[in-house]
Amino acid sequence: MEAGVGREIQQDRLEAFLRRKGLRWTGQRAKIVASAFSKQEHFTADELFSRVRNTCEAISRATVYRTLALLVDAGLLREIDLGDNQTTYDPNFLEKPSHHHLVCIDCGRVLEFEDAEIDLLNQRVTRRFGFNPLRQTLKIEANCEQLRLNGRCPNLIAARVSGQRFRKPRQASHTPTR
Repeated sequence: MEAGVGREIQQDRLEAFLRRKGLRWTGQRAKIVASAFSKQEHFTADELFSRVRNTCEAISRATVYRTLALLVDAGLLREIDLGDNQTTYDPNFLEKPSHHHLVCIDCGRVLEFEDAEIDLLNQRVTRRFGFNPLRQTLKIEANCEQLRLNGRCPNLIAARVSGQRFRKPRQASHTPTR
């Protein structure tokens, strides 16, 4: 998505949504929206806050969280679960409404993909049970092929060096014995 064109569409839709809610379009909201849609990468609220603070130190964490909630309510962002126990936001679903996510549980890399066969299966299953599909999401968790084949993964190394989040190993659940 071209950031400038997409951002104008998001801004127009958000401004209309805010007017319907009796809320104002502010300079701080404009900066948060610009930052949220400046990249096609998924992000957490804290990651967005860090990006926004680089351009405007006066914006509070609470303003970022409130604006994210408005963007979700307005249908401009989607909250997704990438398996790392935190809410992640997807800025890409407006352009690609039925895309899915492949998540490496070793290095945290997330790949988006579209698949017509999955979309067809979604249509068949929902109609078979008498439903009309509104949206779908598929998350596939997988192990990193590079780590398995080479014993190291450049994505894992880069994530750790840069301090970015990466998947924590899942802990096995167990039932206490008596």
